Amino acid sequence: MADAILVIDEGTTSTRAIVFDRDFNQVSLAQEEVPLAYPADGWVEQDGKTIWEKTVEVCQAALAEAGGIERIAGIGITNQRETTLVWERKTGKPLAPAIIWQDRRTANACDALKAAGHEAAVQAETGLLIDPYFSGTKIAWILDTVTGARERAEAGELAFGTVETFLIWHLTGGRVHATDVSNASRTLLYRLGLGDDGGWSEAMCSLFRVPMSMLPEVKPNSADFGLCDESLFGKALPILSAAGDQQSALVGQGCLSPGMAKITYGTGAFLVANSGAEKPESKNRLLGTVGYETAEGGAMALEGSIFNAGTVVKWLRDDLGLISDAAESEEMAAALPGNGGVYIVPAFTGLGAPHWNADARGTISGITRATTAAHLVRAGLEAVAYQTRDLLDAFEADGVEIRELRVDGGMVANDWLMQFLSDVCARPVVRPDYREMTALGAAALAAMQLGWMKGADWQAREVKGVRFEPQMGDEQRTALLKGWAAALRRTLA
Repeated sequence: MADAILVIDEGTTSTRAIVFDRDFNQVSLAQEEVPLAYPADGWVEQDGKTIWEKTVEVCQAALAEAGGIERIAGIGITNQRETTLVWERKTGKPLAPAIIWQDRRTANACDALKAAGHEAAVQAETGLLIDPYFSGTKIAWILDTVTGARERAEAGELAFGTVETFLIWHLTGGRVHATDVSNASRTLLYRLGLGDDGGWSEAMCSLFRVPMSMLPEVKPNSADFGLCDESLFGKALPILSAAGDQQSALVGQGCLSPGMAKITYGTGAFLVANSGAEKPESKNRLLGTVGYETAEGGAMALEGSIFNAGTVVKWLRDDLGLISDAAESEEMAAALPGNGGVYIVPAFTGLGAPHWNADARGTISGITRATTAAHLVRAGLEAVAYQTRDLLDAFEADGVEIRELRVDGGMVANDWLMQFLSDVCARPVVRPDYREMTALGAAALAAMQLGWMKGADWQAREVKGVRFEPQMGDEQRTALLKGWAAALRRTLA
C-alpha cells in the first residue's frame, strides 16, 4: 500500500531525500554534500550535473532504507531559492555552472538599474528589491557571457529554471518545464499575487532582458508536476508539490494564519511572516513574496533575509580552525561571562535585509590583547541573534508584530544560541523537536495534493518542542545592541 511520501530537499550545501509516512514520521533519510565553488570574489557556483546526480543517489538510498518504491505515493520537492540554471532544451545540459543565491557578480548591473530609477517600479510589481540575490540579473549574465547564449535563448533553444524546475525537468525526462508560485516570486520576473493576480511580467522580463520563452509554467505549490521516469526508481511516481525552502518551512511550521512567522537558520537565515491574502508592501526594505498556494487558497508573506548564518560556524570551523565541530561552538560561547566587546559582522557576501548592501564585507571589531578564540566563536554566534533583531525591528516598523519566533534549521540545536536569541530579541523562541521543517512542509503540501488532509488539519496538529523565554535584563540587552549597532556602522562605512 502506498502510504508514504518521498521528499527531495535540495539545499545550498547538500541534497537530501527523506521518506515520511502518512503520520509524517521520518522513515528514512539520505544525504550527500554538493560542493560550492568560489571562482572570484563574491562568486558562488555549483555544478548542475552534480546536483542532479546526487539527487538521484539520495532518492535511491532513502527508498531502499524505507522498504522500496511500492510504499511511495508521490514526490514532494523543496529547494534552495533564486539559484539560477540555464540549460539546453534538447539535451538538458546546463550552459554554465548554477549561480547560487549568495552570488554577487551582478552587483554592478543592479547598481546601474537602481541608479536609473527602476527600483520603485520593480518593488511595486514584484515585491522585491533590485539585488544580485535574485534570479533575474543572473539569467541575463549567463546569456551575455556564454557565447551565443542570447541568440539561442531568443530562438527558443534554452530553458531557465531555479533548482526545483531543473529537477522536475530531469525527473520527467524533459517533458515538464514548470515551477511553483513561491520560487517564481523570487526571480524579479513575476508579477506578485495569488492565482490569476500573479504571473510572469512582460515589463520585468523586458527590463532584465530575459526572453519570456525561457520561462517555465507556474503552478500552485500543491499541483500535478508530472510523472517521474520509471527508469529512475522503478516506478513512475507523481510529483505532487514544489516549494522554495523558506516557504516550505513556513508551511512545515504550520504558519497558515496571518501574523504567524518562522525563521530558518541554515546557510543563511530567513524570517518569513504570513501576511494573508493581501499583497504586502514594505517601507523598510523587506520583501513581499508568495507564502504558499494550494487548491484551498493561499497566503502572501513578508520576508527578511540574512545572507550568512550557518556559514559563520562553517567559517569558524573550516577556515579559521577555531572549533572542530559545530557543537563545540556552544561550549566555548557558554564558558565565557560575556563577549568581551568583540563583534563580528559576517558580511561575507554583502548584507541582506534591511540593509541590502552588496558591497559590504565582513568586519571584526573590539579586539584587544585579552581576546581569545572563544570570544571570536561567541561573536560569530551572537551575530546571528543581532541580525535577527534587526529584522524584527524592520517587521515591526512595517506594522507586522511577531510575538514569538518559531525556529528550525541546523543552528537551532545550539541551546546557548537559542537562549541568547530569545534574550536579544526579547521574545519567546519555540523550537520543535523535529527540526526538518523544510522537508516536512513539502511533505504536507504533497499530502494536500493527495487529499490526505486539508490545511486546517495541518495547522491544528500538536507539535512537541522546547520553549526559550527571555531572561536578560533590559540594560544588558540595550548595551549589547548598542555595541552591535556601532560594529554595523563601521561595516557599512
